[in-house]
Amino acid sequence: MTGETVVTITGNLVADPEIRFTEQGTPVARFRVASTPRVYDRRSGQWTDGESLFITCTVWRHVAEHVGESLQRGMHVIVQGRLRQRTYTDHEGIRRTVFDLDADDVGLSLRHRIAYTDSTLPSALARPPIPAPPPAVQGAPGHERQSRPQRHGGWSRIR
Repeated sequence: MTGETVVTITGNLVADPEIRFTEQGTPVARFRVASTPRVYDRRSGQWTDGESLFITCTVWRHVAEHVGESLQRGMHVIVQGRLRQRTYTDHEGIRRTVFDLDADDVGLSLRHRIAYTDSTLPSALARPPIPAPPPAVQGAPGHERQSRPQRHGGWSRIR
């Protein structure tokens, strides 16, 4: 994508992601990320917080569904996407400019905590396996063979 400004930000989610659907049924998620730099003050010998940057992020389709099911307020995330500038006039007639991020990829930052998938959960936290359906009886009405979920790396997938 020539000419677009691609950026990566890290920060904490300000609120839970909001999931909506277009008229065509396409999922879209919006969330805000606060990125606050830490600066070491040599005179005092302490770390201090710099000025926070708040970025509104938008993500579409299956990634939007994953964001809605996986992320919540306070989580430290990494977001990569295209920076967009938009200008509008507020209710007082003042022109304002804001920057948004059309996200392509969103993930948890592992800098401060461990993340688990179903396949890597410690045994005390693991979900029980999906029970297999009863065997189908050939020719019996209502017992047509159906696909069942197969486990692959912590994600369920239908064959």
